[in-house]
Amino acid sequence: MPPTITAFENSPDRGRGLARDMPVRWALEEVGQPYDVRLVSFSAMKQPAHLALHPFGQIPTYEDGDLALFESGAIVLHVAERHDGLLPVEANARSRAIAWMFAALSTLEPPIVELAMAMLFERDKPWYEERLPMLQDRVRVRLGELSAHLGKADWLDGAFSAGDLLTVAVLRRLNTSGLLDEYPDVAAYVARGEARLAFRRAFEAQLAVFTAASTG
Repeated sequence: MPPTITAFENSPDRGRGLARDMPVRWALEEVGQPYDVRLVSFSAMKQPAHLALHPFGQIPTYEDGDLALFESGAIVLHVAERHDGLLPVEANARSRAIAWMFAALSTLEPPIVELAMAMLFERDKPWYEERLPMLQDRVRVRLGELSAHLGKADWLDGAFSAGDLLTVAVLRRLNTSGLLDEYPDVAAYVARGEARLAFRRAFEAQLAVFTAASTG
């Protein structure tokens, strides 16, 4: 039996591949692991059956036999550890790839999500125009640091890894912000991730769910 993940029945990202099942789908596609998807509504996510899988009532979850996991980063790490292709074999390189997974979610993502939430929900607030440049500058700091590390390299530490997968997934939240355009090497890095066949398969699978929900 293939593992089963959960995803939004009707995703608020409108098919842009930003929902948190996307990196899990991408990881499974990268390693060639078939998987099933169970779609859940917002109300179902708060019911006991789903809360037993995800105590915070979110997506994604991952079920494989008697194992149930939540949190996209933890699921991607589990997939990467069980299948070849997302973590280097050499011990030190493997540890560095895992460090980049943590960095993507703990260092890069918080200011990016804070900016995205402000742009979505605070535009009508009196403080928005004053606060926005501060939030953008916080993101710029991280993008500048990432740019300095990348230099002319294609990936963060040699070959593509789960660290790159999560980093690109996080950076894609900036695609409509204009900030990536200020860092051409980072923008090119994101584009390389989006050009991977496994990414395209995952993106198209998630988009198909939204398309079906919006036309059904």
